[in-house]
Amino acid sequence: MLLLLDEDHKSDLQLLDRLGLDVLADFVRISIEFLKNGVNKSKLTAAANKLKVEPDVVTKLVEGLMFLLAESSKLMLSEVDFHDSVMTLGVSEEICGEIVRAYLENRAAIRLVLQELSLHPVQYHDLEWRLNVKLASRSLQGQLTPNVLMRLHTTQGASKDSQLLECDIPNLVNLTNSLDDALQESKSQYTRRILRNIK
Repeated sequence: MLLLLDEDHKSDLQLLDRLGLDVLADFVRISIEFLKNGVNKSKLTAAANKLKVEPDVVTKLVEGLMFLLAESSKLMLSEVDFHDSVMTLGVSEEICGEIVRAYLENRAAIRLVLQELSLHPVQYHDLEWRLNVKLASRSLQGQLTPNVLMRLHTTQGASKDSQLLECDIPNLVNLTNSLDDALQESKSQYTRRILRNIK
């Protein structure tokens, strides 16, 4: 499987062929550091001054390398697939070999960084419920006031949480109707098309 890069990413990485192997190794190292710690503008400015190019060009190059390494690590591209993907950029075999070497050495570390940066949404785990009915009070005989008491258990990553909720029957009916409408909307063609494009 090849990683398909659009024209913007290819143009961002055009400077690769003008770099020497030692400078390229520095840029790959900087890209991996930026994935872990965020972008450092002073390093980018220093690299731009050293190469005698605009800082924007160096920024785009580093961001392009970050994207190339991150997407390839996310898809777990093999060495051959990654090599072929880099060759579509039109770089020399030496440059391609250096990028492939850096990718293979850092793939596991990049995947760990991406895993730490990914969102961990709250997920449903369990629901306990009880129906409380107040039959009468001292001031009002023959009263009937039902309430539903619920304990909602959720997980987020490794942590677990629980919430205690109480609602009356009309609000519970309204809640179930709203959730049913949302479930039906998630099954619609339009929603499925959007989810397919997001993946």
